[in-house]
Amino acid sequence: MTSTNARPGVRLELDTVTSGYGDVSVVRDVSCAVRPGEILALMGKNGMGKTTLLKTILGLIKATGGSIRFDGNEITGADPKDLIDLGVRYAPQDQPLFQDLTILDNFRLALSSDRLIKAGLDQVTRHFPFLGERLRQKAGTLSGGEQKMLIIARAMMSGPKLLLIDEISEGLQPTIVAKIAAALRAERDDNGTAILIVEQNLDFALSIADRWAIMKLGTLVDDGTVEPETREQVQDHFRI
Repeated sequence: MTSTNARPGVRLELDTVTSGYGDVSVVRDVSCAVRPGEILALMGKNGMGKTTLLKTILGLIKATGGSIRFDGNEITGADPKDLIDLGVRYAPQDQPLFQDLTILDNFRLALSSDRLIKAGLDQVTRHFPFLGERLRQKAGTLSGGEQKMLIIARAMMSGPKLLLIDEISEGLQPTIVAKIAAALRAERDDNGTAILIVEQNLDFALSIADRWAIMKLGTLVDDGTVEPETREQVQDHFRI
C-alpha cells in the first residue's frame, strides 16, 4: 500500500474504478468518497453492479481500472486480510454465519483476540441486547431477522473504521429494520465510522444516510445529500 495525495478527511475514495468478470465490465468509471462519520447509501435496481462494487473495494473482484484509497493509502487489489487489519468490515447479503456455532463463537471469529470480546459485546449489546442474553445459542437457530442483526453486530464488534453493508434490510420486518437503522446511526455518530450501504429499501436507506448515489448499468448517474425532497428524486430512478 502506498501513500497518495488524497483529499484530507476522506476515509474511502474511489477514482474512476472499473471492474467485472473476465472480459465483461460490470462497474464502469465509478468515482465517489465516504468520510469518517458519514453514511453513503448506494441505490439502484437489481443487477446494476452495486454488489460487484463492494466486492471490488474488498479485493474479492479485481479492479481493471481506476484506484481505491483508504485514509489516503492505495488499496486497489489489496488482500482482504490486509483490509481487515486496516479496520474494514463487510456485512454481506447472503448471511455468512457459522450456523452450528454459538453466537459467542461467531463473535470470537470477528476478533483477533478473546481479550477484545468484553469491549465488543458492550458495544453491540447496547443495540441488540438479546444477543448478550443468548450467547450460548447456536446461530442457526435464530430467526432470519435475528441472524441479520447478528451479522451487523459481528461487523461492528471491533470498532471498524469502514463498514460495507449489502442489502441488510431485505425481507425484514419494519421493527427489525428500525433497530438496525438505530444501530448504524449510533455507529456513525458515536464512533465516527464511515459506512457505505447498498440498499433498495428507500425509506431505510434515506433514514440513515447523509448522502446518496444511484447506480445504473455499472455507473453512477445521480447523487446528492439527503434532503426532504430526496425520496421523490431517488424514486424517479426506480420508475425508469
